[in-house]
Amino acid sequence: MTAKNIAEGSYRKLTLEEDCYILLANNGSDGIQKVKHPIDRSYIQFHFCLKGGGKFIFNEGRYAMEIAEDHSLLLYNTQTDLPLHMEFRPGSQLVSLVMTIRSFHALFSSEADYIPFLSEENRSKKYYTQDPITPAVSVILNQLVNFNLHPSVSPLYLRGKVYELIALLFNRGDDTLLEQCPYLVDEDHLKRIRRAKEIIIERMSEPPGLKPLAEEVGLPLKKLKEGFKQVYGDSVYSFLFDYKMEYARKMLESQRYNVNEVGLKVGYSTASHFITAFRKKFGTTPKKYVMSLAG
Repeated sequence: MTAKNIAEGSYRKLTLEEDCYILLANNGSDGIQKVKHPIDRSYIQFHFCLKGGGKFIFNEGRYAMEIAEDHSLLLYNTQTDLPLHMEFRPGSQLVSLVMTIRSFHALFSSEADYIPFLSEENRSKKYYTQDPITPAVSVILNQLVNFNLHPSVSPLYLRGKVYELIALLFNRGDDTLLEQCPYLVDEDHLKRIRRAKEIIIERMSEPPGLKPLAEEVGLPLKKLKEGFKQVYGDSVYSFLFDYKMEYARKMLESQRYNVNEVGLKVGYSTASHFITAFRKKFGTTPKKYVMSLAG
C-alpha cells in the first residue's frame, strides 16, 4: 500500500458580498493537498474543477464524493452543515462559489420553479449533483481565475461574472450566447487556447512569437488572438506582461534575488529594460519597491 503525501493546502477567498464569496484553490505541490473551510447549512455551494481532480469528504471521513477535471459539483442541504473538506491531486485547480440560499433564491424569485432544488417540495431536502462543465461556463471560470483589474473595479467585475456564471448554469437551452461567441461552442478551441497560455508562461523568458505559438497549439493566428482575448480578457502579450510583472514582484518580495536576477528570470536582458517595464506596471522602480517593503 502506497502512503499518501497529504499537506494542508491554502486557498484565496474573494468576498463579493457579506453572504457571497469565491474560493480559489490551486495545488502546485507534488502531493495531495487538503483544504478545509467552514460552511454552514444556510449556504449553497458550487464547486468547479478546472484541472486535476480530488474528492470532497463528509461526516468526518465516513462519506466522500469524487470530482473530476472539467466537472462541477453542487451541494445544498438545509438539514446539516456542509463544511468544505477536500483532498485534491497535484496540479489541480478548483473554483468555488459559496452564497446563502436566501440570496441565491432572490436571484430567481420570479422564476424559482425553473430550478429543481428550489421547488416547494425540495426546499427542505438535500441536493448533491455533479455535471460536466460546459464550454460557456469554462470561459467564465477562466476569467474569474485570471482577471487583472484595478482594485476599485474588481468587486463590480466579480459580481458581474458571478451573475453570468449562475445564469449559464441554469440556462434552459437558449443558444443565443453560443451563436454570438463561437469559442464557447468548441471545447477543443478552449483547450488549445489554454495550452497557449501555459506555453507563454512556461517560456516567459523567451516566449514564442504569435505565429509560431498559433502553429504549436494548432490554431489559425486570427482564432488564437480572438479566442485568447475572449477567454482571458486581454491580448496574448498584454496578458504575459502582467503575468511577468506579478511574478517579478513576488520574486522581489522574497528578497532572495537582486534586480538583475529578477529581470533575467522574466525575460529582460538588461536591468534598464526591466526597470522601465516594472515602473510602467507599478509606478515605481524595483529598488524603491523593495525599500518600501522594509518600511
